[in-house]
Amino acid sequence: MTMAAADLIKNDQAHLIHPQHHSSEAAEPLVVVEGHGAVIKDIHGNEYIDGLAGLWNVSVGHGREELARAAFDQMKKLGYYSNYVGMSNVPAVELASKIVSLSYPNMAAVYFTTAGAEANESAFKTARFYWKAKGKPNKVKVIARQNAYHGVTLQAMSATGMAQFWKMFEPRVPGFYHIQAPYPYRFQGARPGETVGQAAARELEEAILREGADTVAAFIAEPIIGGGGVLVPPDDYFPRIREICTKHEVLFIGDEVITGFCRTGQWFALTHWNVQPDIQSFAKAVTSGYAPLGGIVVSREIFETMNTVKPEDRWMHAATYSGHPMCCAVGLANIGIMERERLWERSARLGTRLHQGLLALQKELPAIGDVRGGKGLLAAVELVSDRTTKAGFPADQKIGLRVRRDMEKRGLATRIRSYPVPDGTVAEQIFFSPPLVITEQQIDRVLEIVRASIKAVVPA
Repeated sequence: MTMAAADLIKNDQAHLIHPQHHSSEAAEPLVVVEGHGAVIKDIHGNEYIDGLAGLWNVSVGHGREELARAAFDQMKKLGYYSNYVGMSNVPAVELASKIVSLSYPNMAAVYFTTAGAEANESAFKTARFYWKAKGKPNKVKVIARQNAYHGVTLQAMSATGMAQFWKMFEPRVPGFYHIQAPYPYRFQGARPGETVGQAAARELEEAILREGADTVAAFIAEPIIGGGGVLVPPDDYFPRIREICTKHEVLFIGDEVITGFCRTGQWFALTHWNVQPDIQSFAKAVTSGYAPLGGIVVSREIFETMNTVKPEDRWMHAATYSGHPMCCAVGLANIGIMERERLWERSARLGTRLHQGLLALQKELPAIGDVRGGKGLLAAVELVSDRTTKAGFPADQKIGLRVRRDMEKRGLATRIRSYPVPDGTVAEQIFFSPPLVITEQQIDRVLEIVRASIKAVVPA
């Protein structure tokens, strides 16, 4: 290690608070200094295939000069000005119009945020606003799902369905309730003759009726759960969800922070099931990580309501950097790249290659209990100690951490989640969400590394 690198890591440990911070994981950080395409380079000169597209977001790849130029050109003209009502800027107007044109047919207008959690906060507030405007002020509750990740600001954290995010910050915001996600590998409680999709949707209707439909404002769901395990729903799930929400007058919030902008082989993921949400949240890939930007898209019905309430009852929600002109300019350039290079098609094609390769590894490696994928470049494998019982590993073996570190030594950087199993063990989930510009050869190399690392770490 050079002195420059040692000093940098020392200062990191002394002065930088990281997301999900704990000093025990800061001793040997991966300090990334450069990236090109689907490859990143660390401070020591080691190169890695970026298996998670940064954090599910660098869709058009690292080092895209076109996006840097878009930011530079806009900042020369106008770095920032307020976008509060009565004021506007050209990139914000153009990007909002473009996103509406790409989104679901019922969508009408965009509110911009700087991140996904802020987008979901905006969605929850908009749901409450809508029902108050409609004369139903008691409709304030939100139903979410176990294993869901919707962010970790206080209200978004309360919707997130992973208890480790709650423990040191409770009490949570009241009015958030969780049901099972359609997790085919581990779903519990399906009735005889009932599919996992039908059973998981039934749980939503039961929760609405239990709480009282006149108190439930919205149901929020990621089309494919990302950080909670890359859980791909059965095809009969979301059509039934849409029917239930419509029947009970509950707004459906589609959290497309991870699944939006070509990641699943469509511009937006609910298209796979011909379903339209009432509110759609987005972030991450809208700028491919080159600028902080997120937002919500609302239906014509909601937008009309926002425009027709009395001025004193207006949608009193705001943020300083909403519609930031530089971020929006980068978003426009990023979408231009996606359209020009037809990245939704590339995602679908290479996602099939990745998914089929993982299924082949499952046949070879008994430690792979489950493979998820088949919808673009978004996939996962779940490692278990026993396929028959689906038991995980003792937590103190740190199988997931050891697999991750072995993969890094072989040139692949991605994330692993330890999933607690009821028997007291942990299953390890390896996530795959590489830049959409990854090559066929790099996909094959990812598969080679995964195979070698599992064989090296997991007991035979």
